[in-house]
Order: sequence, then structure tokens, then C-alpha cells
Amino acid sequence: MTHDHTPDHAPRLLPLTATEAPGPRHPLDPLTGDEIDAARAILEAAGLLGESVRVPMLLPDEPTKAELAAWAPGDPIDRRIDATLMDAATGAVSEVVVSVTRGEVDAVRPHDASQAPYGQPQYLFEEYDRAADIVKASPEWRAAMARRGLEDRIELAFCSPLAPGFVGRANEVGRRVIRSLTFLRDSEDDIPWAHPVEGLIVHVDLVTNEVIGIEDEGDVPVPAGSGKYTPDAVGPARTSLKPIEITQPEGPSFRVSGSLVEWENWSMRVDFNAREGLVLHDVRFDDRPVLTRASVPEMVVPYGDTSPTRFWISYFDAGEYLLGKNANHLELGCDCLGVIRYFDGHVADDQGHAVRIPNVVCMHEEDYGILWKHTEQGPVGSHVRRSRRLVVSYFSTIGNYDYGFYWYFYLDGSIQLEAKATGIVFVGAGIPGSTQRHAPEIAPGVFAPVHQHLFCARLDVAVDGEDNRLIEVDAARIPMGDDNPFGNAFTWTETPLRTESEAQRVADTSVARVWEVRSASKTNYIGRPTAYHLIPQPTALLMADPASSVAARAAFATKHVWGTAYDRDERWPGGRYPNAHQGGAGLPAYTADDRSIDGEDLVLWHTFGLTHVPRPEDWPIMPVDYAGFWFKPYGFLDVNPAMDVPESSQAHQQADGGCGKGAACTCGH
Repeated sequence: MTHDHTPDHAPRLLPLTATEAPGPRHPLDPLTGDEIDAARAILEAAGLLGESVRVPMLLPDEPTKAELAAWAPGDPIDRRIDATLMDAATGAVSEVVVSVTRGEVDAVRPHDASQAPYGQPQYLFEEYDRAADIVKASPEWRAAMARRGLEDRIELAFCSPLAPGFVGRANEVGRRVIRSLTFLRDSEDDIPWAHPVEGLIVHVDLVTNEVIGIEDEGDVPVPAGSGKYTPDAVGPARTSLKPIEITQPEGPSFRVSGSLVEWENWSMRVDFNAREGLVLHDVRFDDRPVLTRASVPEMVVPYGDTSPTRFWISYFDAGEYLLGKNANHLELGCDCLGVIRYFDGHVADDQGHAVRIPNVVCMHEEDYGILWKHTEQGPVGSHVRRSRRLVVSYFSTIGNYDYGFYWYFYLDGSIQLEAKATGIVFVGAGIPGSTQRHAPEIAPGVFAPVHQHLFCARLDVAVDGEDNRLIEVDAARIPMGDDNPFGNAFTWTETPLRTESEAQRVADTSVARVWEVRSASKTNYIGRPTAYHLIPQPTALLMADPASSVAARAAFATKHVWGTAYDRDERWPGGRYPNAHQGGAGLPAYTADDRSIDGEDLVLWHTFGLTHVPRPEDWPIMPVDYAGFWFKPYGFLDVNPAMDVPESSQAHQQADGGCGKGAACTCGH
């Protein structure tokens, strides 16, 4: 993946208006625009926001669990903000916590990005344009374009700004570096990704605002084929699809009060921030706690190509670019279908001013086929109920790729997270018809490198309370013999994972491995601990060699599950500053003390994702690919909690294509 952050691809950010929603009523409410602007005013009054100082990241400084436990409705709320500040003229970085309630600076912590293990703040939107200007003004780049006979294409060239990874070059370590690859446009509205200038790489220092290196290798022709996907290029839309209309004549079944959402047995608080995007707090079923906090705080996209143009690519889309700040303004009928409840989001721009992303989170109900069904011979007959789920989602565009994150809540107490990857695959150029070991040809002369999209979910679990245990459960074969005389028997094994070192685990579909989060103090009506199962879906882990730079920087992606003892400051799987970091931050550092997690306040980190060997069908826009996991009750409830779901309102109704069997219906109509 590469990242285009030109204004045409930036999220829709609107200035605040006088019609903003009222201020927070609960400590976990999302940041408001007024609060972000108040934080900026406090920073400015404290002399921390000079003319060249920028705000790469601004997040809520969430209340501690003790503060939440002590708070009651009507009590004052101390709202705090955590801002990363960077002097664009010097590269100096500091982390500042301010209370917008008290109007005070609570803490200032310097971060020295020039010293090992390094680590730069997130990129600013303004840096993308500045990097392109620096490249295009470079005599070396212009000479490279002229050498290739492209001097007449310079004005329409797109210089894509890319996080540099960490390769240990002496002229890069400790500096704020961005790399630039060049793509061509045939016109202002052309899609540049289809026309890569292979082998031309420019390295830019964003503090000194200079080119510090350029590579110009090879003479591969620029692919001439179009990458356009707009209706004028695709042609008339098909007319064979008939409309599908989603209606709820009585309105949706959910209720919303501020950030609080209630739907059937579920309740939760919906939050949004610039780095993680969608965050869910205090997720409960039947008012019993299941998750204290849930989000996807990081993902890494490592490429498997050895060419100079791409060997260094391993993007951290949250930690380097900010998933939430790049989130989409969602539109009814396009992104979301049905009776929709939207939530706006507020983030800070590069100067720390509040901006609003309207309709950034979408919530709706949707039918999900059969919930339960059985046909019994005799008078009982057939009984069937329709499944329904609550969907809470958002989409983020990071350059050429688009990612949707969908949390599903089901009537049976299950939770599912699904990540959707779409957009345009990142490509290079090659000789048409040739074979490249690390990049299949997907269009004439267009080669798409193999890569992965590896997400990391952070689940602050609270199954019937904060005192939880982690158990690995495997199906187990039994050798034929006295314990298995007929050869058909099998059982299961339970392996307690009591410490952080024990709780670094790899999935195994051959034994149907799941991880059980078990209450240490609550039992169900058959006397077993109440529990939930984390059920992984097949996912390759990081394919890079363990000795590689990306393996050190994205160590979280080397295991499917990590279990850690809760610490409110441990939120980032790859560390706070994965940009140009040499590695070892995040989960390796969090687990270094090998703390006990047995009966403790437990956090699960789950790696899931996609390994992508691109195909022609992924061009020019890739159909959605899916990855995710389930979190299902296992003895948390005494019976199926959805037994009282009523028949569908459309049950037994004859319609075009219906079964017409009336009470004898067994098809779920």
C-alpha cells in the first residue's frame, strides 16, 4: 500500500459551527470541538504553541478506572486531552496533557526522536504537499525524469509521500524522513496509481526541507493502460439489478442517549478519536460487563518485494498516519443502507484547531438470516427465527487503500469484528509478460507486490468483572486403545496461561484452538465459571524473517494473541511512535516484566488480517476482502438468550417468490 494525502484524497473535515452538540455528560463521551479548541487555547497561553509548532496527534486522556468507578451522574467531569507537539522548524517533540475542565497544563514530557530507539510523530497533512513541492523542485528528480524522457510529464506527476520504515541508513536515523515515489497522470482527473515510474525514489528531510538522497534505477517503461474507474471510463451501469429497499416502519430498535447506545440486551458507549477511529466502552450484555474497552489501535502493511523501490515498505496506518483523522464522511445509501444513526467525530488539524468529520460512525440494524431453526416431526412442526445484528462501523482511507471496521452485536450474545479492505492495490512497473517472484502482473506492465494487512485489536476484557483468567482450549485426539477402544473418541484440553510470557500464542485451526476468557469469581447455574471465547479466523502471521526490521517494529504481528496485565498507558501494539522507530516498542516492552494475568485485570491483543497475492480481478479497484474474529459467550449465559425472539413480521406471507406454505413454512420467509 502507498498513501496519497493530497487534498483530493483527504477526509472531509468541516470547521465547527454554532450548532455543535452539547458538551459531555459522561466521562467516556467523545471529545467535542469546543474541548479541542479549549485545549489549543490552554497550550497557546502556556507558550507551548509557537508559530512553527504543530499538533501531529491529539487524543482524549481517558479517565482512570478508579475515576470512572467513583463518578456518579451529575458529578463534575475532569476532561483531559493528550497532545503531541512538534516544532516543525527543529523537530523537537513533546507530549502534553491538559485539563480543559481546569484550564491547566498537567504534564509536559519531552520525546527525543533523534536518539535510539528513535520514533517520529505522525505525519501532518501539510507535510504531504510540502514533500511533493521539495521533490518537484529537486534538480536531481527533474534530471531523472528527463533521462526517462518524461520531462513533459512533470507538471502532472504525482509524488506520493510514504513512511520510510527503518533501514538504519546513517543519513536517516533520528531524522524526520519521508520517501517519495513518482506516478504519472495523463490529465488532472487521471488515476496516478496506474502509471508508476519504476525505480525512482526520493528521500526527503521534512525538518531541513531538503532532498537527502535519490535513487534512479532502470529504464522500465511507464505502463500506459488506464486505471480509471469512474462511470465515464467504465461505461453505462448495468440495468439488470432490481432495487432492494430496507425499511423499518416503526423505526430502529436501538436507543441513543449521548454516547450511550442500548439495543436489545446490549449496551455500550460509542467513542471516536484521531488515532484508533471507532472505540467502544463499557460493552454489556444484560447489564453484565463483557468488555471495558475495544478498538483496533494499529495495523501494519508489510510488503514482500526486494526491489529498492519497495523493500522498506511497512506502513503502520494508525501509528504513522492516524486512522481516525483520515476517516470518511459516510453517506446514506452508499456506505450505509437502512435506518441509520450517524455520529460525528472531532479531531484536531495540524495546527490544533478542531475540525468535524460529519457522519463518521454509522450504526444500524440488519437482518442476518436464520437465528435458530428446527423441524420436529408431529404436532410441534417447524419453528424458525430470523437473526438480526447491530452494526457499528466506520471507514478510513489511507492513500490508495480503504479500510472499514465493523463491530457486529448479535441477539445470542456474540460479538464479531470484521475488517474490510478495498481500494486500489499499490503497483510497480515491469516488462509486460515477464515474471517477477514477488509481484504478479495484474494488468499489462502493471505488477502488484505481495503484501499483508495485519490488524491488531485491543480488547480490555471484563467478563462478569475485571478479574479474569485466560485459558487456551484445543480439541485433542485420543490414541486408539483402552481410552478409545473404537477409535472415534476425542476430547479437549485446557491450558491456563498465567503470565504474559505464557500468553503469547499462535492460532492452530487443526485443533480448533480458541482462547477462553473466564471469570475468576462468577459461575453459571451449572457451577462453571462464566466465560467468553475469542475465536480466531485463519490468518497468516507476519511473513517477514524474524531478523528483519519490520519484525522488530511490528512484533505484535508475530503472535495471534498476547495477554497483558492492564495498564492505562499501554494502548499501542507497536508503540506510540512506530514511524521510523527501530523496534522493540509496544507489546515486547509491555510484556518485558512478565506480569501475572491470572485472575487479574486482563487485556487481550489479537492479530488478524489478510495475506494478499494480488490478481487481475483486484484491478482497477479491489473488491472488498474480509478479515476478523468472534467473541462468543461460553457459559456466560444459562440458556440460548434468543429463545424469546418473535417470529418475523413477514412470516407466512405469500409474495412473489415466497413459499406459500403458511404455518407449514420451513424456509424462514
